[in-house]
Amino acid sequence: YCFIAWYTKRLNSTFSWFWILLCVWNLILAVLTDLLPDWGDNVILIVQGLFMTLFVVVETFILCAMVALPHKKLDYIIVLGAQVRGTVITGTLRRRLDRALAYLQKNEETICIVTGGQGKGEKISEAKAMADYLAGRGVEEERILLENQSTSTWENLQNTFEMLDLEESEHVGIVTNNFHIYRAVKCAKMIGFKNIHAIVASCDMVLFPNYMTREFFAVLAMFAKYRKGYK
Repeated sequence: YCFIAWYTKRLNSTFSWFWILLCVWNLILAVLTDLLPDWGDNVILIVQGLFMTLFVVVETFILCAMVALPHKKLDYIIVLGAQVRGTVITGTLRRRLDRALAYLQKNEETICIVTGGQGKGEKISEAKAMADYLAGRGVEEERILLENQSTSTWENLQNTFEMLDLEESEHVGIVTNNFHIYRAVKCAKMIGFKNIHAIVASCDMVLFPNYMTREFFAVLAMFAKYRKGYK
């Protein structure tokens, strides 16, 4: 936590609080192992072992999804939203936009959908900030569609799916950071996208362990909510 706070110059960076909770949790386990009989220690060991096994399996799926190569000449690409500070594009979002820009420059018929509503600390919607960024770098405005009502990855994709009314033959790419691509593609398939493809952007490698740990819990939450049914 201290390293993330120092590196980002912020005390409340995304998911940084988790490392404090993890510290407290391990201190509690240390006390419990002194207080519990041997069978209690064994229970803790088994539970911890099962959790770590699940963690490794999910992280492996996330890592494998990062090596996907983009499909050429997609009909649409969807750039998933991320935080905007005021009107300023953050580093994570800039990486997504730069990856989308590179794709759009090589595939001049592809339409780009930028997604994300206006949240706390944002003076404009994420979609508007993203559209301005791409237009300012030469992408024609008629090639940029805005979905500016969503507040999550699921809503980014759900609203876009309803907006596009896709034909069976149309291919769609999702642009997001490497740690996020597995969950994004899974969400899209759950929503109903058929011909979906990953376009992988990089991330800040210094914060990569933090992002990957956060994504583990996000993937579990995605599957849990899907089983209950998204509203």
